[in-house]
Amino acid sequence: MNRKTLVLSAVVAVLASVLAGCGGPGSGSDSSDVIVVGTTDPFVATAKAPAPVDPAYTYDTNTWNLLRQTIQSLLYIPRGGGAPEPDAASECGFTDTSSESYRCTLRSGLKFASGDPVTAADVKYSIERVLNISDPNGAVGLLSNIDTIDVKGDTGLVFHLKTADATFPYKLSTPIAGIIDPKLYAPKKERNGFAIDGSGPYTFQAEVTNGQMMTATYTKNPTYKGALKVANDKVEMKYFPSAEKMMAALKKGDIDVMNRSITPQQIRDMQVKPIDGINLTELPGQEIRYLAFNTNAPVVKEKAVRQAMAASIDRGDLISKVYDGVADPLYSVIPAGISGHTNSFFNKYGQPSAAKAKQLLQNAGINTPVKLTLNYTTDHYGAATAKEFANLRDQLNATGLFDISLNGEKWATFLPKKNTGKYPVFGLGWFPDFPDPDNYIAPFLDKDNILHTPYVSEEAQKELIPASRREADRSAASDTFATLQDIVADDVPMLPLWQGKQYIAARDDITGAEWALDSGATLHLWELGRGTS
Repeated sequence: MNRKTLVLSAVVAVLASVLAGCGGPGSGSDSSDVIVVGTTDPFVATAKAPAPVDPAYTYDTNTWNLLRQTIQSLLYIPRGGGAPEPDAASECGFTDTSSESYRCTLRSGLKFASGDPVTAADVKYSIERVLNISDPNGAVGLLSNIDTIDVKGDTGLVFHLKTADATFPYKLSTPIAGIIDPKLYAPKKERNGFAIDGSGPYTFQAEVTNGQMMTATYTKNPTYKGALKVANDKVEMKYFPSAEKMMAALKKGDIDVMNRSITPQQIRDMQVKPIDGINLTELPGQEIRYLAFNTNAPVVKEKAVRQAMAASIDRGDLISKVYDGVADPLYSVIPAGISGHTNSFFNKYGQPSAAKAKQLLQNAGINTPVKLTLNYTTDHYGAATAKEFANLRDQLNATGLFDISLNGEKWATFLPKKNTGKYPVFGLGWFPDFPDPDNYIAPFLDKDNILHTPYVSEEAQKELIPASRREADRSAASDTFATLQDIVADDVPMLPLWQGKQYIAARDDITGAEWALDSGATLHLWELGRGTS
């Protein structure tokens, strides 16, 4: 998951006027009608994962989008990106020049949806609960630099950090730092099921069938006090088993908005032949896709195997055959448009070359063809994922250096297998948690990496990542991030493939669609209204 800033607000403003043609919440929207949003993302509770929407457990964009509507954080990322601004807080800031002490003051009159007051002690409880549970599936790593939290009366908090971290305000804007009602969430046990209770702009109710959420209803929270302006009274999110059925519902008028996951073919079709009454909005994207490696697995333990794959894969072929027009080749773990980006993989490997890959394997004494399986999830990143992995298989096999097979599994089974090291090679997507290059580096290279792989770069963990976080001026860390990207390109613990654009389609009586989705795939349902386009 993650975000981006810089010139995004200007870009979004242009795209909004050119592509969407929709007005904002103030352009005559009628907040009394239910707005229906379609999704193909399944939300499932299983015996092994019974608490799919608990902030301490979940760490994927789809579920974080549920939480952002309902659980308030001290800070939030404003329209179009930028530095975090107060939401549950009235003000926040570092109290020292070394970025190790951070103070926040809550807004007065904050209440949970239940009507109970929100206090500084509740904020401390919420964050310490995440740290105490420390679920390996969750985003606890974003908060692990917290040493202690001091409560100052009902409204004051001071976060003391173990080491300097100029990115800490961004981390407080994410759902992992969301404020939950202590009466409804046990201190050391996750909350099973699909109940979500907080102080955010909406209350939440799920309709569940056989452990799967079919419909989520968001109702405007009358007790909400914060920075967000809610343009509707109710939003209903409906699950569809396929993008084709979701598109049919949009055309028919059964839903008003569709986002995840519009297929590349649907996007191209709407671009070539617009659908009457439906607007397609395109935004720059910071979503990335990549292969990750369990560097202890015998088949990919030798760096040369991973390097040979990096030298072989033709990103241009992948994009043209699978994601034509809706994605761009990616040659670094930090995508283009994020401060500090370099094309580190292209700089090292150049154009795809079977000869170069062969030489790498020969120099390491590795027999060919190298037999391995590419593992991917069938229901988490859209319908094109299977086609993507078939393309990668065919490319690698065509070199004669690899014997690749494929294994696709549903997210509910894929995730625990990935997290317990069952896969030597697997595909994942990453959506930024916040708009800083650190969020494309630390989750993969720092301690307790989200890949749950054994790869360690001592230079990255002990020197470079801490050095980058000491820079309050984030542009001053660009050289450090360039070195970190070069380390990834050389060691290949992960292999970046592409970065995607973001799309949202809405019927033309829906306003605010251009603001309802950001470049990191964060959904802002409160921006949607009904009125005149």
